[in-house]
Amino acid sequence: MSRPMNTLIVYAHPEPTSFSGALMHTAIEVLTDHGEVVTVSDLYAQAFDPAAGRHDFKTMADPDRFHYQTEQLYATQHHSFADDLAEEQQKFLAADRIVMIFPLWWGGPPAILKGWIDRVLACGIAYTDGARFTTGLHPAKQGLLCVSTGGTPERFREEDVYGPIEKVLWPLQHLTFDYMGMTTLPPFIAYAAPRVSAEQRTQYQQQWSRRLADLQHRHS
Repeated sequence: MSRPMNTLIVYAHPEPTSFSGALMHTAIEVLTDHGEVVTVSDLYAQAFDPAAGRHDFKTMADPDRFHYQTEQLYATQHHSFADDLAEEQQKFLAADRIVMIFPLWWGGPPAILKGWIDRVLACGIAYTDGARFTTGLHPAKQGLLCVSTGGTPERFREEDVYGPIEKVLWPLQHLTFDYMGMTTLPPFIAYAAPRVSAEQRTQYQQQWSRRLADLQHRHS
């Protein structure tokens, strides 16, 4: 009998009652109902520090000149990341699927999520020299974005002001998930979430539920 899938939800919104929060709870419910093991990193609730620095490490490769990537690799080799990072890295390494749930702010994720990527997905943990993209360290993992936007679908057309959502999400889809060798799944987008009706938001949640349930059918 195969073991259950393990999904790590990385959630970034400061308001628990937000629509992003509703999408997170929907994901927990659907995936758990389908027998998955679900772990959540609620970054704002955890007061996760997005700022990288010397405090990320218990040891130093070079105490005289700080080079972040060098220190990350050294900490990987010596198991000497700060406790908050070591805990998040264990969640990441144990997961078969990473689901990032967040609102789109200024064309990207909230800073706290970018900081999680910078600090947790360290050199030696998420990638290393010669192990990127098709040779990435994590080909067995899946990556999925669940994004709410303020802009309408029309704003994300090729000919409109923001450009296609695929270009907007390129740093996460291609330069994060693909970079680590993961299978990058098509994103789920709740367009204009603050502006649509309650009925439309309910429809979004139903669509998100079906999307997650469909992942189970593909995995089984």
